[in-house]
Amino acid sequence: MVQATGRVTVVGAGSWGTTLSLLAARAGQAATLYVREPERAAAIARTRRNARYLPEAELPPAVVIASDLAEACAGASMLLLAVPSQAMRATARELAPFVGEAVVVSAAKGLERGSLKRMSEVLGDELGPDAPERICALSGPNLAVEIARGLPAATVVAGPQAAAARARDHLMSQQFRCYTSLDLVGVEMGGALKNIVAIGAGMADGLDAGDNAKAGFMTRGIAEIGRLGVAAGANPLTFAGLAGLGDLVATCASPLSRNYRLGRELAKGRALADILDELGQVAEGVVATETAAELGRRHGIELPITEQLHAILFAGKSALTAIRDLMGRDPRDELAWIRPATSKEA
Repeated sequence: MVQATGRVTVVGAGSWGTTLSLLAARAGQAATLYVREPERAAAIARTRRNARYLPEAELPPAVVIASDLAEACAGASMLLLAVPSQAMRATARELAPFVGEAVVVSAAKGLERGSLKRMSEVLGDELGPDAPERICALSGPNLAVEIARGLPAATVVAGPQAAAARARDHLMSQQFRCYTSLDLVGVEMGGALKNIVAIGAGMADGLDAGDNAKAGFMTRGIAEIGRLGVAAGANPLTFAGLAGLGDLVATCASPLSRNYRLGRELAKGRALADILDELGQVAEGVVATETAAELGRRHGIELPITEQLHAILFAGKSALTAIRDLMGRDPRDELAWIRPATSKEA
């Protein structure tokens, strides 16, 4: 197995960031986990556990805990940014003086409010004109709790070939298989948009809509992701891969997925604000529903699932009415989304 040796710094100490530091250590890297709050950093360093976000996982001695950003980034050959998508710009701006020649990998899945930019574009804005050749995105069916337990998983790192290969070789291990892709647009779009479908899948299960309905919903969800992704410049085949179908299946099927759990709770009639408060971590699908709907309008792409979910989340529409409206749409050719001339079809 090809494996690079270096120093990996993870910025963001949620469940996924903590898990990424574990992965780097398992791959034989010198790993640093940056924790913004000094008191919390000290507690994690002392107990070797992230009690707030990943209490079941013990961090090995190879993972260094740091609360000084300059110190955390010094000498790093790869920086992994595992922060919420809406915090990516501020994080990148703060990080910019310390990047050096490191490969910078976004592990966030979302689009920025307002600009509607993907995370790699946000990083490019903030890290300087030479940065795009070293910016990648990591995405796939990667539920943090399972990976932290040492269960096998696979992911894809997308970006310029040399940078993606470096990132891959810093994380590859017997438990975590990494693939590379040149389709940065597709990998990021798949990661961001599948969270929308996951909320709907959770609602379907919460309403006991049945396996047939859920399978149909997920399949049409991947078509909707592909339709908007292709309009943004993605390769449609990417959505049959780890960052498309793979991530969609994991996120729509597992109770470990925050977006899926959010959907189940919405099906009970609970208020969105109450559910988000109870989750305690970001459910990226909520903002993704807003940004994808706006991006669809910008590209002139019809997004029936996103539009219905937007109405449920922000306009008080009932889930049952949304299902009825989706089922009552005019018929279409199933693969119409692959053909550019029929981009308006669902």
